[in-house]
Amino acid sequence: MKKWLFSLVALLLLAGCGAEDSKSKNEDGLTEVTMVLDWTPNTNHTGLYVAQEKGYFKDEGLEVEIMMPGETGADQLVAAGRADFGISAQEAITEARVQDVPIVSIGAIIQHNTSGFASPVEKNITSPKDFEGKTYGGWGAPVEEAVISSLMEGENADINKLDIVNMGNTDFFTAVKRDIDFAWIYYAWTGIEAEIRGDDLNMMYLTDFSDQLDYYTPVISTNESMINKNPDTVKAFMAAVTKGYQFAIENPDEAADILVKAVPDLDAELVKKSQQWLATRYQDDAPRWGEQKEEIWENYMNWMFDRDLLEEKIDVKKAFTNEFLPKQGE
Repeated sequence: MKKWLFSLVALLLLAGCGAEDSKSKNEDGLTEVTMVLDWTPNTNHTGLYVAQEKGYFKDEGLEVEIMMPGETGADQLVAAGRADFGISAQEAITEARVQDVPIVSIGAIIQHNTSGFASPVEKNITSPKDFEGKTYGGWGAPVEEAVISSLMEGENADINKLDIVNMGNTDFFTAVKRDIDFAWIYYAWTGIEAEIRGDDLNMMYLTDFSDQLDYYTPVISTNESMINKNPDTVKAFMAAVTKGYQFAIENPDEAADILVKAVPDLDAELVKKSQQWLATRYQDDAPRWGEQKEEIWENYMNWMFDRDLLEEKIDVKKAFTNEFLPKQGE
């Protein structure tokens, strides 16, 4: 967390006062805004590319630049006003709010957590008890050990019998053939890729074990300055993005084609199958795409606090808002 804060302070110094009082317009009179991704483009981002291709942003008076995060990270860029919007996660925003970093979630891209622990079936890992004597490959975040520990405790398993290593940039399929037994993946991408490869996986979703782990990931974020100074721009952005994800829900194959057209390096088969899998999960059981519940934010914040991942609790009402989502029927 200290490293996160140091990076942010540096960015704030570079950014000055963050978001401007009013956004600049291009020669066509469109308001220019930036959207920074959390990672390389994938199907979590489909609605953005659909909104761009279909002219939904332009219809709302916007010209949107979709950016890669680089080494700095989307959360830091958004917090510092170097990007207007970003892709984040409930976990990251909760950690940031503890440090009074003013980033806010304005829409849940996927309604329920689709991540979990995956392993090749030949590893015979079918429950957290089976983690004993195995090697987990992660990215070095404290939350990983906390989640694994909580799952293992529920089955009277000993986390001290688990070897936790940092995978770095090694991909899941290479790592499980080399030196790890299981990893934390998002099924919509890595799980679907395994299906295409013909690799059978045992998958344990976090939501199978605790309602508190059903948090929003990923989400769309902005900063408080943007909300306070440019609320109409935020509303216009979310109106266009909502149309983009609604299109992806209703037309997954065409939405996949749009993403591949925008990012030709992507595997078209993976994108199409992933998009089909996500189509029913973007909105799922929510009354509208993007809507977030206070209890979800409260539950996961309490889970993090109880496991010493947070120094103090936050006011979750300041961490998210549904204010900028279109009303049902609009």
